[in-house]
Amino acid sequence: MGEGGRGRPPPRPQGVAAADSAAGQPGRSSLRELPGVRLQHCSRGRARLYRVPLNHLRKSRSYRVPMFTGIVRERGRIVSFDASRLVVAADTEAELGDSIAIAGVCLTVVGRGSGTLAFDVVGETLERTTLGRKAAGDDVNVEPALRAGEPLGGHIVQGHVDGVGALRGETDGLTWIDAPAAILRYCVVKGSVAVDGTSLTIAALDEAGFAVALVPHTLEITTLGGLQPGDGVNLEVDVLAKYVERLTITS
Repeated sequence: MGEGGRGRPPPRPQGVAAADSAAGQPGRSSLRELPGVRLQHCSRGRARLYRVPLNHLRKSRSYRVPMFTGIVRERGRIVSFDASRLVVAADTEAELGDSIAIAGVCLTVVGRGSGTLAFDVVGETLERTTLGRKAAGDDVNVEPALRAGEPLGGHIVQGHVDGVGALRGETDGLTWIDAPAAILRYCVVKGSVAVDGTSLTIAALDEAGFAVALVPHTLEITTLGGLQPGDGVNLEVDVLAKYVERLTITS
């Protein structure tokens, strides 16, 4: 017993809390069914909560979330692209079915080779992004999907490209990117934007585009350092801005 006659509360289990709402329901899997998982029970009202060690969630494909942070892991190189099957040379480890952001576009791994990853690219993706302009030998930014327990280093990036912009040039140390009006409506100074899958902070705005400050590390580790005026880039605005707009309209 501790001071005042109160016993110490039991140590808090480490891991992810989840309600066992799927248990016993046909067609739905329960966390208790994950192989090798030992769940720690804790009561909260009438709900049955369990804590699952994070390392087990990382191994469970069914609980992976296809979300990115805009922190590019490496710069890959296109080995071949026949307008439907894209093969990229990269050191990123991935399993079949995993989500990988290629130049800011969320794609699914459909094949693996010795140091290569293959993806199927549909026509709509080719039309709405810069992937349709890519060819063998081009470099692309590569980022695997965020997993449970990993840090959110940039901002929430879905890999769903909102539009294509173009590099305008550099002025007073800032890199300017021209963007469609449909993109600019969601841009604010100090806000976030993904450019070819790279999480960046908006430093300035004008009627035709926005400016970002690219540090030497970003220029080295991503494809942004090799852009020339007029080159196209994939743009994805902060999804939180879309939610705010939607809530404002519906209210």
